[in-house]
Amino acid sequence: MTEKVKQAIPLLPRKPGCYLMKDKDDKVIYIGKAKNLYNRVSQYFLRPQTGKVAAMVSHVDHFETIITKTDKESFILEMNLVHTYYPRYNILLKDGKHYPYIALKKKNDPFLKIARNDKDKNYYYFGPFPTSSHAYHVINLLNKIFPTRKCRNIPTSPCLYYHMGMCLGPCINKIDEATNDNLFNEIKSFLEGHNDKIAMNLKEKMVEASDKQEYEKAKEYKDTLDAISHILDKQGVENKDHVSRDVFAYHSRDGYISLAVLTYRRGLLLGKEAFIAEEFGDINEQISDLIYQYYETHSLPSEIVINIEEVKNVISDILDTNVISITKGKLIEVVEMANANAKQSLDSHFMSARLEDNMKDLLDDLGNILSIPTPYRIELFDNSHIQGDSPVGAMVVFINGEPIKKMYRKFNIEGKEKRDDYASMKEVMTRRYKRLLENEDSMPDLVLTDGGLGQVHAGQEVMDELGLSIPVFGLFKNDKHQTKGLIGKDGKVYPLDDKKSLFFLLVRMQDEVHRFAISFHHQKRSKSFTKGILDDIPGLGAKRQEIIREHYSSIDELKKASIEELSQLIPSDVAIAVFNKINS
Repeated sequence: MTEKVKQAIPLLPRKPGCYLMKDKDDKVIYIGKAKNLYNRVSQYFLRPQTGKVAAMVSHVDHFETIITKTDKESFILEMNLVHTYYPRYNILLKDGKHYPYIALKKKNDPFLKIARNDKDKNYYYFGPFPTSSHAYHVINLLNKIFPTRKCRNIPTSPCLYYHMGMCLGPCINKIDEATNDNLFNEIKSFLEGHNDKIAMNLKEKMVEASDKQEYEKAKEYKDTLDAISHILDKQGVENKDHVSRDVFAYHSRDGYISLAVLTYRRGLLLGKEAFIAEEFGDINEQISDLIYQYYETHSLPSEIVINIEEVKNVISDILDTNVISITKGKLIEVVEMANANAKQSLDSHFMSARLEDNMKDLLDDLGNILSIPTPYRIELFDNSHIQGDSPVGAMVVFINGEPIKKMYRKFNIEGKEKRDDYASMKEVMTRRYKRLLENEDSMPDLVLTDGGLGQVHAGQEVMDELGLSIPVFGLFKNDKHQTKGLIGKDGKVYPLDDKKSLFFLLVRMQDEVHRFAISFHHQKRSKSFTKGILDDIPGLGAKRQEIIREHYSSIDELKKASIEELSQLIPSDVAIAVFNKINS
């Protein structure tokens, strides 16, 4: 903390507004907003920080504040300032491009094109498509089915499409207005999801061509039908109300957040998108920022669905559209789908991030941090049970940083103290390494437990009793259930915040042993982890319990969920009851 910062903190106003963090060259490096400037700004410097926040704070030489009348004004001011200064630590959404639309010319001869905005009144727009390839698939199909003009500029002589019967030839023919209007309406109807008539017509032509033994033509009709089916499969869901809406949900873990958006236009799902960012400050404010930034480059739909009440209230004040949250009906399934997409995107990020890193260098780095020889072979242990019921243990093996699944092992816990995680860990590791000794098999270079000091001590007791010198460390979490680093038998902590590549490698390993333990546990007691725990919660019936089971595979996973995250799936009052019961 610089002397300028130290002197400025006591002078901070306890009012809403924006703050501008600046480096020693007076360059703005971060802009934020706050309901209470003193509370928000002071915590950057008076509390220990990690990751991106710590990096930003280390570069702050001084700061400025701008007071506003309301929190809403500070929200708008923040976005205006960000787009003025583009601070290096305010980049949340990496992709600011407009999604493509399919544009259909309204007058004269119908013409289709890809457009990046919907401003030209001479066109009817369908979209936007979050995945550009989907838009191109659709437009190619439409040009194949309908005799639209394919040339951007009308030529003086007919092209090949005219001779193939795929264009009406406005270059040489006078097309009457009724024909053009009819063609426009058919394409518009197709884009709005009314494809049954066209599909039936194509199917009849396919059968007719097959009966005439015109097999090439029949195959062409079949390929077109398959393309229609493929596009409808991509859309996935059709809402009968034909409302254009965006549905948002988020998932967080280990200091990262994934925001997913499902894009519906006229009731059809056109695509899914997810954005990954490091958690930075209040999570609800960050989600609000991400959504607002999203609409800086994307058109507003008629309706936005976001099942986080605080976020809903903020963005409904800022964005000129209908913002709702829902607790029942068909749309709750859409929210669940958005939530699942957010979780999957974040899991994929952790599983695939930094795969290009040199694995040997990472393992060398890990050995140096722990003061042990390079751990080329690592074995990880985890236990899983429900209130002591159906307890199991699991072990996975990574060699040279890669999982060796044929070496994975499962263990049924046999001891009397089945609720004692430490006793279970000791039992499993004793059975594992006693067997390796008896068979004179090779030993690992490092053993990791999914847990803190207690699990490490249990593992170390096994090594001492068996006369082994294998180093044992634990992957420990903070009070938010986020993986923070390694811990040794002496209680020494090895944080990994500045070792991002190694952090991702260890989290992948931790995820794998946890997944393996949970899957084995589910084999023993499928879908029963909530029995007796959630049954007596008002408002949580069988269907809502099933929703929870689908999204959280164990009590440990459910404990990680915040009230806001649960509220995306079930009503807020029920989410609070579940949270309180699980964490009691």
